[in-house]
Amino acid sequence: MRVFKSAGILFSLALLFFVAGCESPTEPPPQEWSLTNSVPLLKTNVPWQPIPTVAKTNAPMVRTNLPPPRPSKPPIIYAYTSLNNWTAEQKLSEPLLLTKSPLTTYSVSSRQGVLVLAIGSREATWNGVTFHLGFAPEFIDGQVAVHGLDLRKNFEPLLTDPPLAFPGTNRVIVIDPGHGGANAGTIAVNDHQLEKDLTLDWARRLKPLLETNGWTVYLTRTTDFDVSLSNRVAFAEARHADLFVSLHFNSAAPDKKENGLETYCLTPQGMPSTLTRGNPDFTPQWFPNNAFDEENFQLAMRLHAAVLRASGEDDRGVRRARFMGVLHGNRHPAILIEGGFLSNPAEAKKVEDAGFRQKLAEAVANALAEARVQSLKSAVTNAP
Repeated sequence: MRVFKSAGILFSLALLFFVAGCESPTEPPPQEWSLTNSVPLLKTNVPWQPIPTVAKTNAPMVRTNLPPPRPSKPPIIYAYTSLNNWTAEQKLSEPLLLTKSPLTTYSVSSRQGVLVLAIGSREATWNGVTFHLGFAPEFIDGQVAVHGLDLRKNFEPLLTDPPLAFPGTNRVIVIDPGHGGANAGTIAVNDHQLEKDLTLDWARRLKPLLETNGWTVYLTRTTDFDVSLSNRVAFAEARHADLFVSLHFNSAAPDKKENGLETYCLTPQGMPSTLTRGNPDFTPQWFPNNAFDEENFQLAMRLHAAVLRASGEDDRGVRRARFMGVLHGNRHPAILIEGGFLSNPAEAKKVEDAGFRQKLAEAVANALAEARVQSLKSAVTNAP
């Protein structure tokens, strides 16, 4: 790939250790995948029933006998790369100019969907759903240039990599209701309901829906009990989880205007985070969950799009953060969903409604059901 060197442009250099065993599957991808496609779903219309308390899930966990991190590959130096050259190498059509105002905007398409980016902006969209780049695209030597780390961690998972699949049966998912006990989280501005209670209710509604669709489901807590971030991760490791989804609600208090849906995954090594909340953002830092950067991003985009459609909330995008300890140590795809702002009166009113939380649960279940259906279709298609 051509690397551009132009006066006045400082290259963003980062060391990224690729992790062995993290390559894309060798089998051919499914015939079609789009976050907006309608795929027949498995049953999700299961009425919510209170589940019995399982006290042992609230017991303190000890991190023992965890597998070591995957071995790293030699470091790769990334720089801005010609988008035209990259699309040619990937056998994709060249970028299409969409508009020059207010920002110069291009689209890149593959059979999996359409990615839209704007010069000078870290916001991009995939099939109409927002996500955040690590570096803003630029014009360099008269061509559109995208940072190589964004190409590897954002563009390839959407445009060229096979979608995240869940082959086989008895797949294990750990649902993590945020906060608990003395750690109440944020407080709804209207009826003063606590985030810890709302996330637990969301998780309890989600559990039977996932189980009906063939998942083995564990909750990191089933009662009003605080579990440390490290113990939530250890809980998932002890149960050999295939996925980890942490459920939260947002706050910008005392600001009552902020609203919308956000979904987070861990920031790739070498990339600046979308959100730091005042925490240090040491870009060379690597965590065990960085071995699943591409899978994390695919899972986040899939669930974010589904919850966005079901909730009708504003799209704040899939974002990257490095300070969220609940994601660091997971050795499987892991994301965190912020299901709305409890500091916004209109949004808090929706979240406080049990019917709305049922919609959120069904949206997550439907998105994972789509992935399982596609995995089954792919297995049949590729069977000898």
